[in-house]
Amino acid sequence: MEETNQQAAVERYYGTGRRKTSVARVYLRPGQGEFKVNGRTLEAYFLTESMRAQVRHPLQVVEALDKFDVKINVNGGGSNGQAGAARLGIARALLRFNPELRGSLKKMGFLTRDSRMKERKKYGQKGARKRFQFSKR
Repeated sequence: MEETNQQAAVERYYGTGRRKTSVARVYLRPGQGEFKVNGRTLEAYFLTESMRAQVRHPLQVVEALDKFDVKINVNGGGSNGQAGAARLGIARALLRFNPELRGSLKKMGFLTRDSRMKERKKYGQKGARKRFQFSKR
């Protein structure tokens, strides 16, 4: 019983990020800058340095990279979409921590949801835009 009370006392900040079909649930808690993505380290989950940098960028902008432990649960989509969703989730969680960070995060474009999605296939056609070949005779 005492253990649950101590866990409830630990501050944590939540943010949801979405990109294409990926959804990231991000939890920030005060710590030393440790990242966990679906139970793995950031380096083990996001294989390219550009994706890792994209996830870390909001924390670098507000100079809080070594002040928070970041836990990310991400699912759906591909790795690039997941990295973009994690970035938005971290930015939103930082806003919960301190609303005064909004100006710097917004200036860098971290609070904008990238709404580009795959266009749906239309009935009677081959794809979203592709049509069957037209034959006059």
